[in-house]
Amino acid sequence: MERHHPVALVTGASSGIGAAIARRLAREGIRLALAARRKERLEALAEEIRQAGGEARPFPADLAQEAERERLIREVDAVWGLPDILVNNAGLGWYGFGDGMPWSRAREMIEVNVAAAVHLCLLVLPRMKARGRGHLINIGSIAGNIPSQGVALYCATKSFLEAFTTAIYRELQGTGVWISVVKPGPVTTEFFDRSSSAGLRMPAERFAVSPERVAERVWGLLGHPRRVVYVPEWYRIVPWVEMLLGWAMDRMGPLLLRRQVRVGETT
Repeated sequence: MERHHPVALVTGASSGIGAAIARRLAREGIRLALAARRKERLEALAEEIRQAGGEARPFPADLAQEAERERLIREVDAVWGLPDILVNNAGLGWYGFGDGMPWSRAREMIEVNVAAAVHLCLLVLPRMKARGRGHLINIGSIAGNIPSQGVALYCATKSFLEAFTTAIYRELQGTGVWISVVKPGPVTTEFFDRSSSAGLRMPAERFAVSPERVAERVWGLLGHPRRVVYVPEWYRIVPWVEMLLGWAMDRMGPLLLRRQVRVGETT
């Protein structure tokens, strides 16, 4: 962070957490490479950042495609060089019974939530290690610690991301390169609208925090690297809740989802 105008690549930057992170980092003089599928939104955000005195460029890409991920890194590298910071924020969700999820949606979720994050990390990590600096930040979720009915695959992808981050964190000790996972609870973004199925809404939506709150924690990580941070911080008790009260969730969780389905079918 001591270098002049470092470069951050933020995925899923067209809205929500990604856009909030981009705005926050831009205020600190970091150049932003903005990646997502929605080109118009990326261009609007890049223009907003430039109007505020920052520097940003849109790099439209479908991160579900392996070739698109490789192209993204090549294009950012050609413009600004290898990113100093990679924020893997792009992600998909789906709410409903697992056996009701179309395989096309499940496959896309695995590609974006898991394969894209891992692939992008592996594309930049060797050169970060060679130059002795860099920070990889994976946006996980508290859902990875508390597998819940209705979001089975989403929880699994976030659990994978935390395990991957933890292992790489241990491998990187002494290299000058950091990797972290940020684990928010529900966040007020379009995620809930895009993840709903058959008229169902995620119950956790009512407890959501703002994306700007997540962005602040990401900025804090760059100055004080840690393996994991929670948003809000008290969520660090959630893994213990699962250990102690998982038996209750086994009984009550399915009842809640079935009740939602019944209500949805009668409205």
